[in-house]
Amino acid sequence: MPMQKTYSVRIADELGITAQQVGTVSALLADGATVPFIARYRKEKTGSLDEVLIGAIRERLAELEALDARRDSIIKSLTERDVLTDELSDALAAAQTLAELEDIYLPYRPKRKTRASVAREKGLEPLATLLFSQEDGIDPIEEAAAFIEPGKKVETVEDSLAGARDIIAEWIGEDAEIRAAMRTLFEKDAFIKSEVYAGAEEDAATYRDYFDWEEKASCAPGHRVLAMFRGHNQAFLKLSVRPAEDTAMSLMEGMVCKNMNACTDQVRQALADSYKRLLGPSMENEIRGGLKTRADDEAIQVFARNLYELLMASPIGAKRVLAIDPGFRTGCKLVCLDRQGALQHHDIIYPTQSENKKEQAASLIKDLVERFDTEALAIGNGTAGRETEAFVRGLKLDIPIVMVNESGASVYSASEVAREEFPDYDVTVRGAVSIGRRLMDPLAELVKIDPKSIGVGQYQHDVDQARLKSKLDDIVESCVNAVGVEVNTASKELLSYVSGLGRNLAANIVAYRNDNGPFQSRKDLKKVPRLGAKAFEQASGFLRIRDGINPLDASAVHPERYSMVKQMAADLGCSIGDLMSDESLRSRIDLKLYICDSVGMPTLKDILSELARPGRDPRSQFEVFSFAEGINSIEDLDKGMELPGIVTNVTKFGAFVDIGVHQDGLVHISQLADRFVKDPHDVIKVNQKVKVRVLEVDIKRKRISLSLRKADDSARRP
Repeated sequence: MPMQKTYSVRIADELGITAQQVGTVSALLADGATVPFIARYRKEKTGSLDEVLIGAIRERLAELEALDARRDSIIKSLTERDVLTDELSDALAAAQTLAELEDIYLPYRPKRKTRASVAREKGLEPLATLLFSQEDGIDPIEEAAAFIEPGKKVETVEDSLAGARDIIAEWIGEDAEIRAAMRTLFEKDAFIKSEVYAGAEEDAATYRDYFDWEEKASCAPGHRVLAMFRGHNQAFLKLSVRPAEDTAMSLMEGMVCKNMNACTDQVRQALADSYKRLLGPSMENEIRGGLKTRADDEAIQVFARNLYELLMASPIGAKRVLAIDPGFRTGCKLVCLDRQGALQHHDIIYPTQSENKKEQAASLIKDLVERFDTEALAIGNGTAGRETEAFVRGLKLDIPIVMVNESGASVYSASEVAREEFPDYDVTVRGAVSIGRRLMDPLAELVKIDPKSIGVGQYQHDVDQARLKSKLDDIVESCVNAVGVEVNTASKELLSYVSGLGRNLAANIVAYRNDNGPFQSRKDLKKVPRLGAKAFEQASGFLRIRDGINPLDASAVHPERYSMVKQMAADLGCSIGDLMSDESLRSRIDLKLYICDSVGMPTLKDILSELARPGRDPRSQFEVFSFAEGINSIEDLDKGMELPGIVTNVTKFGAFVDIGVHQDGLVHISQLADRFVKDPHDVIKVNQKVKVRVLEVDIKRKRISLSLRKADDSARRP
């Protein structure tokens, strides 16, 4: 417990909150509460901390626990070897970072044979101690001669001096104070330099910008760091991350050289060797690791923001949808879905081939739209997407026609999830179903796909995969619980992200639903095998049962607060249903009367909001979007055109926009606004609908440069 209190104070200082808030969150997490549950239903306890801060507390707790685990491991090792002193124990206890811990432990770490250990075996440590003292009047050559053993371990004066210097070099390289100073120098003044390996220029063309590159490492943006690291890992680029050598040597000499005599000359030689062979490489490895971690954090955060916007895209809702997965040679796979997304019919058409096949396609689409009373039509934005869209729009169907981003649809169609859903259909049918369902509810469909396959990241394959998965899982969980899940229609993949459930309980819920029919109330969830009290507490508020026995089951009001709502209704002499449907009744509620030890004003306001709009979907209203007519390929573009587009990806250097030509254009960060933009996410987000201007078109390299800035002269519209 004392250590937990220390954690609370430290984390509170770092995050700018109170130690009590940190302690409360820590206790809730330890008790099995999830981040969404704590943020939504324990506001009084945490002081209304949001998911971001609660997640930060959780991550920092894990880091500090790992630090203490390493500290305990080091102390155990030192104790077993009987080298743990009171001074060393105090130093280890005071260490605040893993780097500090490792610096303290370094001189005592069991080592393989080193040049210094060989010198010690030759009995040269007393000579090293004498030289390192740098006292006046000592003749290094004369002292070294005393250690000569002809025909044995040390045969010459230079052998003696070299061995002593090896020992001094190791002392310098393992000195915690020197390492701390050098670490600061590397972090502040190191330059990251890259150059292409001779003869690799052609194969390394992707990294042309980094053939001869240098910049301050502390200022290097993450996407450039990851690009250089990737080029280095592929053996295309040489890479170094170091400060100017004379600066490093000057710093070390100031800390080590105490005099100006013959002994100091020996120490200076040892110091240069230590930097070249030991300390320099060690510090470079550390700073590379730090740069990689920082770049990973940046890339993971970019991915997380983009994924959030994609998952929270506007749903068209429960509508009967005809979905088309376009293709040229193999035709377009077509499916009809009911309002729950169930497959009603599938077929194939060839609208981009012969006139006869076009007529057949037109006739079939019109027939299916009428037969299944279709309310919306979804078309994948992949190969032949724009051509298929133009064909369908020409049919004048009088229903919304929407281009749907199909990134990852092929991954889903070949997945175990898809095979389980549609065991009797091939991947083309499954892919078309996924496109249609994405229009109906992007979140419910995208949770079935590994987030890394959705295509909204930046160097996602280069970052720490465990950390990336953890962060993306948090984002998916946050989105799912923010929207809420209809328990009687949700897939087990969607249910698995509900607070407190997971894959096994989600599967049990679906199995119980299949065997016993729809759930009539949230209380029925307690009948699901292995769904205990804790899981019910964590999950029930995020699960919706529409048209159930209790109208509150369709809201985000937690069952633990039903009695309070019942009391509100009783105090007004009405039913809960009346309270939810009549604003005049709700306006008469005096929330102050219901404040108690466990419920405060934040929760009461949430309850009142839910009574007004039970189960409100936080996602924005769906709006139909259309690309510019007649602009279907990169060859159709001209400089100066203004075109509608949808943002598909946001990175640290700009945003990619789909303008309907099968090749996303790049809006560089300098072209995002008529002002300085530090972070593209400050002005733009994934799925945002924008009007862009074409700056440049490189057909050969398939590159399109776009701008969101005002044109200097009148732009030409297509």
